[in-house]
Amino acid sequence: MLSGTEGYAREAAELVARYESADPEDVHAPVLRFFPSASARVVDIGSGTGRDAAWLAGKGYRVVGAEPTREMRETAMRLHAASDVEWIDDGLPELRLVRERGPFDLVLMTAVFMHLDEAQRAVAIPNLISLLAPGGVLIMTLRHGPVPGGRRMFEVTGAETIELAEGLELLLHEHRDSLRRENNRTGVTWTQLAFRKA
Repeated sequence: MLSGTEGYAREAAELVARYESADPEDVHAPVLRFFPSASARVVDIGSGTGRDAAWLAGKGYRVVGAEPTREMRETAMRLHAASDVEWIDDGLPELRLVRERGPFDLVLMTAVFMHLDEAQRAVAIPNLISLLAPGGVLIMTLRHGPVPGGRRMFEVTGAETIELAEGLELLLHEHRDSLRRENNRTGVTWTQLAFRKA
């Protein structure tokens, strides 16, 4: 099991309804303006149930969905069998298989980076930057708040992440409330970041 994926295999079945019920257009509304034109190459890192990867493929992007938890990846492949997504078993911080398929015009990471400890984050950022084509965009969403039981998460700030991403142009640093009422009740908030490679 890849470090940082704790809890997801056991909860895969119950997470499907929660993840798939969220509209990607709403989830990614603050960053949609930074998405490249259709047909661009995109990787969704930590693709989970495949919601975003399938949505992106439906918009005409050429998509790789990287998910290290077998139960989540197999769920994505079953739920979105009709989507033209290349599903692979890979994850942070190394992203070896993803790097073999780069570069990408968009690297999307939704609620993933906070699963890495400080040392892993330091390794991950250069690997993420190496995935970007010139002018490519890295979009990250960081989760803040109580850690669900059985999961491994760290408090990662936008400021720390921006510092790690030295050399990338910062396009967006925005903190916002959750779209889900349950998350709002428990104090879960989000930071969205967008960077561009010169």
